[in-house]
Amino acid sequence: MVTWSVFSKPWRTLAPGPLAELIAGLGFTGVEVPVRPGCFLDPDNAGAELPGFVRTLAEHGIEVISVAADPVEPVFAACAEAGVGMIRTMAPVGDDGYRASVDRLRRDWADRVVPLSASHGVRVGVQLHRGKYVETTLGVLALIEELPGFELVWDAAHDALTGVDPVRSLDLAWPRLGLVNLKNGEYYRTAADSASSEPRYRVRSGPADSGMADWARIIAHLRRRDWAGPVCLTAEYSDASGPDQVAELVRADLTTARDLWDRTDL
Repeated sequence: MVTWSVFSKPWRTLAPGPLAELIAGLGFTGVEVPVRPGCFLDPDNAGAELPGFVRTLAEHGIEVISVAADPVEPVFAACAEAGVGMIRTMAPVGDDGYRASVDRLRRDWADRVVPLSASHGVRVGVQLHRGKYVETTLGVLALIEELPGFELVWDAAHDALTGVDPVRSLDLAWPRLGLVNLKNGEYYRTAADSASSEPRYRVRSGPADSGMADWARIIAHLRRRDWAGPVCLTAEYSDASGPDQVAELVRADLTTARDLWDRTDL
């Protein structure tokens, strides 16, 4: 059975009790929580706070499916103690270029992160992400191919922004697929002219029916392939005025996703 989850970044400073009540009230049974500076949980306090955080959410019927964090030892240790199975991260591309960045990341992760994953029993999920990161399914797969304990986090919006077929992309990802992110996004043209240093196209994130990712096709394919892992709605909306509006938008998107999952004509 799919665990419908939400990324709690919009409510990142909430204590576990209020956060659990909010997420349960929206209709989710899973959550990914950020463990980052400026959040209720950060790498310095995760060891002390994460186990109790997880227990409080569980009392409200909410499973912490993953944390969004850098894969460093304190976070691995906190996840192992709390029973959280995945750390989600991304693969940055530096000023030295794509190839050099990927080679450097692969060496660092092989030397430092693979042993941490093995000793703590916590997986690492690498999400494809447009921009200054490895942004394609094939790119992430090539990066993690020889890294045990690593999985791919497939993101509907970032995948769509690369222009690929989501069914083909999901099939490529399937052997290493650890988490599916649902969100949507589209390019929009800026006012910059050809002489400007500003990008001429930027990305706007929006609700399920507003962007380039075909949620109906994606969900139908996941269902056909008997996906039973977590699906995380990332609650990213460029035009939202604040956390309250984000909550209403993601509630509506969850209804859309569940309705699509239950349809038999897709």
